[in-house]
Amino acid sequence: MARVNARELALKVLYAVEQEKAYASLALDRVLEHYHPDKLDRSFATELAYGVLRHLNTLDWLLEHFLRQPLASQNPWIRNILRLGAYQIMYMDRVPDAAACNESSELARRYGYSGAVGFVNGVLRNVARRGRQISFPDLHDDPVAHIALRYSHPTWLVQRWLKEYGIKETIALCEANNSPAPNTVRTNTLKVGRQELIERLRGEGIAAEPVPFAPEGLKISGFPSLHGFAPFKEGLFLVQDESSILVGHALSPFPGARVLDVAAAPGTKTTHLAQLMEDRGKIIALDIHPHKIKLIAENCSRLGVTCVQPVLADARYPDQDLHQWADFILLDVPCSGLGVLRRRPDARWRKTEDSIKEMACLQKEILEGAARCLKPGGVMVYSTCTVTREENLGQVEDFLSRHPEFHLEDLTGILPAGLDKQGTLARGYIQLLPHRHGMDGFFIARLRKRACP
Repeated sequence: MARVNARELALKVLYAVEQEKAYASLALDRVLEHYHPDKLDRSFATELAYGVLRHLNTLDWLLEHFLRQPLASQNPWIRNILRLGAYQIMYMDRVPDAAACNESSELARRYGYSGAVGFVNGVLRNVARRGRQISFPDLHDDPVAHIALRYSHPTWLVQRWLKEYGIKETIALCEANNSPAPNTVRTNTLKVGRQELIERLRGEGIAAEPVPFAPEGLKISGFPSLHGFAPFKEGLFLVQDESSILVGHALSPFPGARVLDVAAAPGTKTTHLAQLMEDRGKIIALDIHPHKIKLIAENCSRLGVTCVQPVLADARYPDQDLHQWADFILLDVPCSGLGVLRRRPDARWRKTEDSIKEMACLQKEILEGAARCLKPGGVMVYSTCTVTREENLGQVEDFLSRHPEFHLEDLTGILPAGLDKQGTLARGYIQLLPHRHGMDGFFIARLRKRACP
């Protein structure tokens, strides 16, 4: 197979995302696994593809200043070659402008039409000469346009966050979303201790250090592909962000408990609950998608978890046998995913206001269905990886207004006090945010059902 350099790998990812509607992470994995680039090209291709997708609307706005015809009218290969070149010029100081122009021209030679080389070269050389002189809209005159273009987020999302967080925090949140997320894993304490795993990973050439709050979490760097990586194959860890790990601790099921995990695939949180339970008791892990049920089973097998029973079911309509069955319920429900934009650079351009409304309706139905499965006196944790009030605290408050037998339960002492930036743990919930907490944006609320008199 002919060697494909990092820029061409990134171009293939961008084309798949735009033209084939592929998810960036899956498209990148597919390209990397097919071409097997070395470590440096793998890293550079990832930075290029994700960087372009994070800054997409800014790059398009900038390029329009140097085009006679709209960027949207260009051949999709050429459009993405221009984006790649402009990203290197505007955002990658270590790449010389000449290299960005020349390498983009070579890509145009391979993927473009007659005359594409001169066109791409001319546009990018103009970007290199004059791109940094173009001013963004003024922050005070038009804060929405300024932030949307300066920090590359959709206008509707910037408008929403300005109302909720104000200018300073909106900018900080956008900046956090534009920074690469750390690689975080959860130690499988059924097989290994965290310090032992640190030493094992270091022996494999992987730098590892504890995360601040989650007792099983590690931040790692120099990370290879999981494919063929021995500690992963042995089930010593699972990839999971620190905020996601904290969801399991908010529930804290005891060994021997009956647990219902709703929308459980691929089993990341499910297997953490099993760890907390010392793999004793029973966890019924529901998911509506057959292929995802297999993912739960595969993760349990690799990690050595035996107390989980994956079940194909719709949590909105649980089986009658589950009525008041569970001591604990985890509802990590489908959501808009606006808390994990730094991990999913293409997601910000896929989301709409309507998608939030659709998710909120689905979440309400899942809450209603799952709540029937909780025993009197039982605990239910509701969580999402998003930051919208409708899907988070508003959803919980709406549920409580219809279910006086439930109440929010104090999370003080259950989750680390150092997380409590807004003083809400005592009220039974917390909104984690990338710019405040240094982890993915998650909402976590702990509810208890009143015991029978």
